[in-house]
Amino acid sequence: MKIMKIICIGLNYKSHIEELHKAVPEKPVFFLKPETALTTRNRPFFYPDFSQNIHYEVELVVRINKLGKHIQKKYAHTYYDEIGLGIDFTARDIQGEVFKNALPWEISKAFDGSAVVSRFLPKNHFENLSNLNFLLLKNKQLVQQGNTADMLFTIDEIIEHVSQFITLKIGDLIFTGTPCGIGSVEIGDELEGYIDEEQMFRCRIK
Repeated sequence: MKIMKIICIGLNYKSHIEELHKAVPEKPVFFLKPETALTTRNRPFFYPDFSQNIHYEVELVVRINKLGKHIQKKYAHTYYDEIGLGIDFTARDIQGEVFKNALPWEISKAFDGSAVVSRFLPKNHFENLSNLNFLLLKNKQLVQQGNTADMLFTIDEIIEHVSQFITLKIGDLIFTGTPCGIGSVEIGDELEGYIDEEQMFRCRIK
């Protein structure tokens, strides 16, 4: 799977915004992860030595299938044809420090291995992308669940907004935001992600 860019949307579920005590954004908030952040094919995530508080954030992921710039919302659906699931791993302790000092937050989000990505399924595999359930299990226990109906900004609105600033290319991945329920992981934990009843990934923390 050739990856060009990893684009992540923050603060896209009201429940998550509330648990972080943040303000609701008027427009999609996005940041980037490098290709080295990618973890695929159920490979393990290796806990970095620079953090003592790594958090999981499960998110739907879309893969861009054609070149686009200044994409209108009405055409945005033609720019992706596959849906996956991922984890945006976050070094929450480091993020707290950079937020406090009004510094860039990539150091807490863009580190190696921090973007778990599942296999992808054709979007027509799903009955309704606007009412799609997804969830995350940690050690077989439910820790996060969300539905795309609760997104502040839809997939098409995200594509429209991001493409005003950044040209989208074939292979780009867009993480569409996480619902509430974020929490920490420890070495030995196992994370499993599902869309509806279908397991999309399994990730061991090492």
